[in-house]
Amino acid sequence: MNKVSEGLLVRQLEVGKLAVFCYLVSDRESGEGLVIDPGGDTAKVLHTANEDGVDVRFVVNTHSHTDHICGNADVIRKTGAKLVIHELERRSLTRVHKRLLNRLLGGRPSPRPDILVKDGDTIKIGNSRLEVIHTPGHSRGGICLYGGNNLFTGDTLFVGGIGRTDLPGGARKALLNSIIRRLLVLPDETIVWPGHNYGASSSSTVLKEKFSNPFLAVCD
Repeated sequence: MNKVSEGLLVRQLEVGKLAVFCYLVSDRESGEGLVIDPGGDTAKVLHTANEDGVDVRFVVNTHSHTDHICGNADVIRKTGAKLVIHELERRSLTRVHKRLLNRLLGGRPSPRPDILVKDGDTIKIGNSRLEVIHTPGHSRGGICLYGGNNLFTGDTLFVGGIGRTDLPGGARKALLNSIIRRLLVLPDETIVWPGHNYGASSSSTVLKEKFSNPFLAVCD
């Protein structure tokens, strides 16, 4: 799925073995861009970047779970991009068990991050900016990215669902708090781009999730 929104071109690519949504996001004027969560099929991701003429400056991980990071090494090796992740995910990104799982998913061990971010930081591509929103709950250092009427939610918020909280660093109360207090307060028309193809559609809006997501009945 492709979308042009307020100066940003968004390419949504389903990759890997676990229906991960990877995003190629670029500033239309400058051609600078970034890749969010390259969870496999890096040849497809890089081919799309080449087709669009995108200069990939960053790889951004919304969190450090293996299905979202197993393509980091390939994309970075072939583009020279800088790796960005929340400061609380730094250590888990390269732990030994992650190296083994990366290989099981067809990827390579992730390199260490170049840039550590926290809530409120911005990532600049050309004349566009994406704001980092810290949304703990699925993992301690999970983040969403917001810019140009787009919200990239990783495994925090899905179309009609929410991220699991039974893995290390997960906490259901924290996750719901992140969604309700940090994401659902954004403009209703904001496009929700989830981290997995788990819903009835490949994207949603803040308004739709407010009123149709069964896991958010607590909002009523």
